Amino acid sequence: MDPDPAGPLLHIVLHQPEIPQNTGNIGRTCVALGAKLWIVRPTGFRLDATQLKRAGMDYWQHLVWEDVANWGELTERLPTTRYWLVTKFGRRRYSQVQFGRGDALVFGSESCGLPDSLRNAMPDHCLAVPMREEARSLNLATAVGIVAYEAARQIEGW
Repeated sequence: MDPDPAGPLLHIVLHQPEIPQNTGNIGRTCVALGAKLWIVRPTGFRLDATQLKRAGMDYWQHLVWEDVANWGELTERLPTTRYWLVTKFGRRRYSQVQFGRGDALVFGSESCGLPDSLRNAMPDHCLAVPMREEARSLNLATAVGIVAYEAARQIEGW
């Protein structure tokens, strides 16, 4: 499948993901949406790991993705992109913003979330998925699905 000549609907950024199955499932979601997956290293697994591709199953060959060494390299590669950081510390709910084509949705690692330095640099772009107090966090693939499909609904009118 050739990438959309207008560019990806969204950029899904995983900042230092740790669990290959989550990344594989997120890759599948990216294929379904026409989003590009970015992986910011280091990761908790090898990018050619069997578990990663098994979770993405036969979708992996259709996935448009890149990995970068660090956050600085990502912002060099996507300099004009609007970044939305999804974090439990977000000031606004993900459903309270207007997403646009080519926006980047940024998600942190499974155990640590996004680093303070990123959240502090863009406090007005930190978004939260509401949840009850009893839940510490959502599964990474679930959080990506929730926010990415809301963004796609807004952009594509689904």
